[in-house]
Amino acid sequence: MRRGPASAAASIILDVTSAKWIALTVLALLAGCSKNIQTNEAVRAGVIKHLSQNSGLNLAQMDIEVTSVTFRDNEADAVVGFKPKGAAATSGMSMRYTLERQGNEWVVKKKADSGMGHGMMPPPDPAPAGQGQLPPGHPPVGGQGTGAGTKQ
Repeated sequence: MRRGPASAAASIILDVTSAKWIALTVLALLAGCSKNIQTNEAVRAGVIKHLSQNSGLNLAQMDIEVTSVTFRDNEADAVVGFKPKGAAATSGMSMRYTLERQGNEWVVKKKADSGMGHGMMPPPDPAPAGQGQLPPGHPPVGGQGTGAGTKQ
């Protein structure tokens, strides 16, 4: 049975319309599948990737934890804690990172000044001018001169 020209045209129009709907549905599904990467784990993965490419650290021997993160549009500011595996939390340190969203991952943009890690001593302040001298008659300090157990 042959179709007439009108039914053939209707069939083509129906095929084109169906193809448009299928294409729109696929695009909508892909847009809806955009990955939510505003999570501590996604930031941690970005920091670990950065460290594995830019440092000589043995990351397998470290516990790495994102202790805080703030998300802004396509950027994130994170504080990341590092400590040896199995060690007490006080034996670690913290670093601040700024990350940038690139596709479905976070990429370290820069490492900020981290402040002091746990258990670390700040460097000594240099003595102000004129105050680095001991008063007259003060015994030497820091292992200089005589001390306990030495003959005079």
